[in-house]
Amino acid sequence: MAIGDTRTAGVLRRRSWQRAYAVRLFSTDIMVVLAAVFGSQFIWFGLETVELEAPQPFSLGASYTAVSLVLVVAWMIMLDVFATRDHKVIGSGTLEYKRVADATIRLFGVFAIVAYLFQIEVARGYFLLALPLGMFLLIGSRWRWRKWLRKRQARGFYLSRALLLGERLKSAHVAATITRSPGSGLLLVGALTQEGTVGKGPVRGVPVVGDYGDLMVAVDETNADTVILTGADEISPEDMRRVGWELEARDVELIVAPALTDIAGPRIHSRPVAGLPLIHVSYPQFEGAKRVTKRTFDILGSALLILLSSPGLIWVAIAVKRSSPGNIVYRQDRIGRHGATFGMYKFRSMVQDADDQLESLLDAQGTSDTPLFKVTNDPRITPVGKILRKYSIDELPQLFNVLFGEMSLVGPRPQRAAEVALYDDAAHRRLIMKPGMSGLWQVSGRSNLSWEDSIRLDLYYVENWSLTADILILWRTVRAVVTPDGAV
Repeated sequence: MAIGDTRTAGVLRRRSWQRAYAVRLFSTDIMVVLAAVFGSQFIWFGLETVELEAPQPFSLGASYTAVSLVLVVAWMIMLDVFATRDHKVIGSGTLEYKRVADATIRLFGVFAIVAYLFQIEVARGYFLLALPLGMFLLIGSRWRWRKWLRKRQARGFYLSRALLLGERLKSAHVAATITRSPGSGLLLVGALTQEGTVGKGPVRGVPVVGDYGDLMVAVDETNADTVILTGADEISPEDMRRVGWELEARDVELIVAPALTDIAGPRIHSRPVAGLPLIHVSYPQFEGAKRVTKRTFDILGSALLILLSSPGLIWVAIAVKRSSPGNIVYRQDRIGRHGATFGMYKFRSMVQDADDQLESLLDAQGTSDTPLFKVTNDPRITPVGKILRKYSIDELPQLFNVLFGEMSLVGPRPQRAAEVALYDDAAHRRLIMKPGMSGLWQVSGRSNLSWEDSIRLDLYYVENWSLTADILILWRTVRAVVTPDGAV
């Protein structure tokens, strides 16, 4: 294949899969919006033609069917205006879901304002049903498409072929981060370093295909559709501008990877100053309105879950009492926000004197001096306790810890004092938020995680907390509990 043909094939491949995926999202979006709007109309008015009430001179004799059609069109336009199908946000992260929610909420805000200003009598139930139903179905459909995309990407399809351009150390950091996140949608096909192919071998498993001057040849030979600039002092601003022009001519995307670790998108703001795209990084905020919002969410969520699960809690309490002698609820000291100690509640899943046996069991397996004190094939767990732990039922009493303000529904992993004593300075930062019943650690492997990965996920959560992320983590927690790999 000639270089020109190779270049064209690479461009068409990138455009085709991203465009095809966006078309799938559009098709699902319009079906969901139609179902939500006309479903709400049917529930409230049935098959009758109901006229919309409005004072003169705004009375046009329009029916709710016309309103529904306008609402559907406006909803689809808002989803497009908020770039919910932009290839830069679909497929990973929470920004896609946030944009869907923002577009929906803004749309209904505009409709409410218009109805108020023109004194149009619109049935409140019609809107109050269509809004949450549509938003829930839209986010749910996006989530299902993302699962579909993940499966295709795991087989090598629907991926952007990316080249790393920069110093070895910086490229190694970016490569490690990307390969650690299978949902990035990026397939690293090569790296270009100052030394080129001479000497040091691959960069974190990514083959070195040349030096900086070989970029365009490497793009054509590897069919790359993305170039990631990881940073290099040897590449001047003038060189970088020329590279950008040449990549634009090939329709190859250019990504600049700043030297920032575990910083989520909402905290990053780009602002052009005198032609320089300066990146502003907001510091995490845990006080004021955000803290009130999280606490309100915790109170309402825990109270509702306690109410709904109360029959099950009673049944589990009876099963624990009959399984072996001892208390029904086990209270264990854990370290909470700012290092304060609190008693974390669990249904007892072990024999009564389990804590007295821990040290000897850890010594026997040779892990008494390591964090995350886990005993392999723990003999202290009762038969009923194995079932409770497998499906995390033993953790349900922690809902009362959340209700009392000692824990949160979502947060860093609650750890023992002996584990906190092993923290370095960075790990102590996770204590600025309340520990959670669930968290990134819960939906990313649970006790199968290493100590380093557990701390890294907790720090990422603390640095990038948002209510949207909490809701998504709780959604993923249900799946993690249903498929309980790594339960403790």
